[in-house]
Amino acid sequence: MLVLVYRKCSTCLKVLKWLEDNKVVFTERPIVEENPSYEELKEWYEKSGLPLKKFFNTSGLKYKELGLKDKLPTMSEDEQLKLLATNGMLVKRPLVVGEDYVLTGFREKEWEEKMV
Repeated sequence: MLVLVYRKCSTCLKVLKWLEDNKVVFTERPIVEENPSYEELKEWYEKSGLPLKKFFNTSGLKYKELGLKDKLPTMSEDEQLKLLATNGMLVKRPLVVGEDYVLTGFREKEWEEKMV
Protein backbone atom coordinates (compact mmCIF):
# COMPACT_ATOMS: atom_id res chain seq x y z
CA MET A 1 0.00 0.00 0.00
CA LEU A 2 1.25 3.46 -0.91
CA VAL A 3 0.56 6.45 1.37
CA LEU A 4 1.27 9.94 0.04
CA VAL A 5 1.77 12.45 2.83
CA TYR A 6 3.06 15.93 3.62
CA ARG A 7 5.10 15.79 6.84
CA LYS A 8 4.14 19.34 7.86
CA CYS A 9 0.46 18.38 7.83
CA SER A 10 -0.93 17.45 11.27
CA THR A 11 -3.49 15.07 9.75
CA CYS A 12 -0.74 13.26 7.83
CA LEU A 13 1.30 12.83 11.02
CA LYS A 14 -1.80 11.49 12.78
CA VAL A 15 -2.33 9.03 9.91
CA LEU A 16 1.25 7.75 10.02
CA LYS A 17 0.85 7.08 13.74
CA TRP A 18 -2.53 5.39 13.14
CA LEU A 19 -1.00 3.12 10.48
CA GLU A 20 1.87 2.15 12.77
CA ASP A 21 -0.46 1.60 15.76
CA ASN A 22 -2.63 -0.67 13.61
CA LYS A 23 0.43 -2.50 12.23
CA VAL A 24 -0.47 -1.65 8.63
CA VAL A 25 2.40 -2.24 6.22
CA PHE A 26 2.83 0.71 3.86
CA THR A 27 5.27 2.67 1.75
CA GLU A 28 5.42 6.38 2.52
CA ARG A 29 5.88 8.86 -0.31
CA PRO A 30 6.33 12.62 0.16
CA ILE A 31 3.61 14.24 -1.94
CA VAL A 32 5.47 17.52 -2.55
CA GLU A 33 8.87 16.11 -3.47
CA GLU A 34 7.37 13.22 -5.45
CA ASN A 35 4.18 14.70 -6.85
CA PRO A 36 1.89 12.13 -8.46
CA SER A 37 2.12 12.04 -12.24
CA TYR A 38 -0.81 12.56 -14.57
CA GLU A 39 -0.83 8.82 -15.34
CA GLU A 40 -0.86 7.87 -11.64
CA LEU A 41 -3.63 10.33 -10.83
CA LYS A 42 -5.75 9.14 -13.77
CA GLU A 43 -5.35 5.50 -12.70
CA TRP A 44 -6.09 6.25 -9.03
CA TYR A 45 -9.08 8.41 -9.88
CA GLU A 46 -10.58 5.67 -12.07
CA LYS A 47 -9.89 3.02 -9.41
CA SER A 48 -11.36 5.12 -6.59
CA GLY A 49 -14.89 5.64 -7.88
CA LEU A 50 -14.73 9.06 -6.20
CA PRO A 51 -15.62 12.40 -7.77
CA LEU A 52 -12.44 14.06 -9.08
CA LYS A 53 -12.98 17.02 -6.73
CA LYS A 54 -12.17 14.66 -3.82
CA PHE A 55 -8.57 14.59 -5.08
CA PHE A 56 -8.16 18.34 -4.62
CA ASN A 57 -6.92 19.88 -1.38
CA THR A 58 -9.77 22.39 -1.30
CA SER A 59 -8.59 23.94 1.98
CA GLY A 60 -5.05 24.48 0.72
CA LEU A 61 -3.47 27.85 0.02
CA LYS A 62 -2.53 26.88 -3.56
CA TYR A 63 -6.12 25.88 -4.34
CA LYS A 64 -7.38 29.24 -3.08
CA GLU A 65 -4.55 31.20 -4.70
CA LEU A 66 -5.43 29.75 -8.12
CA GLY A 67 -9.17 30.42 -7.60
CA LEU A 68 -9.98 26.78 -8.34
CA LYS A 69 -13.35 26.85 -6.59
CA ASP A 70 -14.66 28.83 -9.56
CA LYS A 71 -12.44 27.30 -12.27
CA LEU A 72 -12.85 23.54 -11.65
CA PRO A 73 -16.51 23.31 -12.73
CA THR A 74 -15.60 24.59 -16.21
CA MET A 75 -12.51 22.38 -16.62
CA SER A 76 -12.55 18.93 -18.21
CA GLU A 77 -11.45 15.90 -16.16
CA ASP A 78 -8.31 15.75 -18.28
CA GLU A 79 -7.48 19.41 -17.54
CA GLN A 80 -8.09 18.84 -13.82
CA LEU A 81 -5.81 15.78 -13.74
CA LYS A 82 -3.08 17.68 -15.57
CA LEU A 83 -3.39 20.52 -13.07
CA LEU A 84 -3.19 18.14 -10.10
CA ALA A 85 0.00 16.68 -11.55
CA THR A 86 1.71 20.09 -11.48
CA ASN A 87 1.87 20.56 -7.70
CA GLY A 88 1.61 18.14 -4.76
CA MET A 89 0.10 20.87 -2.61
CA LEU A 90 -3.04 20.74 -4.78
CA VAL A 91 -3.59 17.06 -4.00
CA LYS A 92 -5.76 16.00 -1.06
CA ARG A 93 -3.73 14.24 1.58
CA PRO A 94 -3.19 11.77 2.88
CA LEU A 95 -3.77 9.82 -0.30
CA VAL A 96 -3.79 6.04 0.10
CA VAL A 97 -3.47 3.66 -2.82
CA GLY A 98 -4.26 0.06 -1.95
CA GLU A 99 -4.52 -2.93 -4.23
CA ASP A 100 -8.23 -2.46 -4.85
CA TYR A 101 -9.05 0.94 -3.32
CA VAL A 102 -7.99 4.59 -3.13
CA LEU A 103 -8.75 6.82 -0.15
CA THR A 104 -8.39 10.60 0.08
CA GLY A 105 -8.24 12.35 3.44
CA PHE A 106 -8.53 10.58 6.77
CA ARG A 107 -11.83 9.13 7.92
CA GLU A 108 -10.89 6.59 10.55
CA LYS A 109 -13.98 4.37 10.18
CA GLU A 110 -13.45 4.07 6.41
CA TRP A 111 -9.76 3.31 6.93
CA GLU A 112 -10.54 0.60 9.50
CA GLU A 113 -12.96 -1.07 7.07
CA LYS A 114 -10.33 -1.16 4.30
CA MET A 115 -7.16 -1.90 6.25
CA VAL A 116 -7.66 -3.49 9.64
